[in-house]
Amino acid sequence: MGLVDYTDIRHTLSSYGGPVGTDFSPRYYQIEQALRRRIAGRRPHDPLPSETELCAEFGVSRMTARAAVQRLVAENLVYRVSGRGTFVAEPPTRRRAENLVRFSEEMRRQGRKHSSTLISAELRPATDQEANRLILPNPATVVEIRRVRLADGIPTVLETAVFPSELSELLRVDFARDSVHATLIALGRTPTRGHSSIRAAVADEAEAGLLDVSPGTALLTEVRLITDQNGQPLELTESRYVGDRYALDVAFEVDSSGASTP
Repeated sequence: MGLVDYTDIRHTLSSYGGPVGTDFSPRYYQIEQALRRRIAGRRPHDPLPSETELCAEFGVSRMTARAAVQRLVAENLVYRVSGRGTFVAEPPTRRRAENLVRFSEEMRRQGRKHSSTLISAELRPATDQEANRLILPNPATVVEIRRVRLADGIPTVLETAVFPSELSELLRVDFARDSVHATLIALGRTPTRGHSSIRAAVADEAEAGLLDVSPGTALLTEVRLITDQNGQPLELTESRYVGDRYALDVAFEVDSSGASTP
């Protein structure tokens, strides 16, 4: 990528309208965020400003402008065509199934606005299945957090997350502002590894109301168990995605062990 012109850092983006000194983030990052907002309002294959145009607009070096665009290329938000310029890519609405990226981070990468609506947050008795998967004594108590995650104001996933009761500090999280995973890390429990299963489902009447779809709408349901840095069960979550608003990509290898069998 090369060295970024950090002499630009303390300058202010005139298009942001802020006084000098109010934004000390790197200039390439400021340009990157501005481009993300533009991408969100454009269609796939629409052209974006050239590096020369970005240099003139934001008052930066070509190397700084190139660094901002390259970060978007790396995330498949834009693509370049030699001799023609940079264009908006098809929206990346998929997640690799073998990777877990926080929903808020997925939306940020896509240049979309993330928000959450809290449905409930409470301590309650654990079910037998929850106690087994979280390796809890039976009977046990768990923290349950239920919320709808939205992308650009559109309900996309109904999420029910269950945690061991010693993590009751999660009940104090401001879900409009704070991250559950960041809170877990602050409590000394870092989400590290996980396993998930995926199946098809349909929305019942209550789910349909929360997700703003018709009852019977196809849902993609993912149940995942996340462990912490010590291999201890940390989170058991069921995410119910609206089928036409979300998808998972799967990378796989072909099992050829039975290739000689007719």
